[in-house]
Amino acid sequence: MLMTSQRRPVIRTMHGWAIDVLQDAGAIRECEGHGWMQDRADPHAWERAFDIARKEPPTGVSPDAAAAEVRDVLNSIGDTCPECPPD
Repeated sequence: MLMTSQRRPVIRTMHGWAIDVLQDAGAIRECEGHGWMQDRADPHAWERAFDIARKEPPTGVSPDAAAAEVRDVLNSIGDTCPECPPD
């Protein structure tokens, strides 16, 4: 059986790359109704994201710079959707 692996999409900015890493690690999710990113508040997922950033930074970016971008993006994302009504 022929098997193909799915290629990751080309990310054009460091910010977009960091969001992709955080989503892959399970650290953030997208609000289904409005599309806002939400922090899942999972410290283990945060660490997985930082490990990915350090081990697999984009071409031409240092591991420290990649981890710093992940940290900046994570710090800019809240844990609630600003458009969803409060529970």
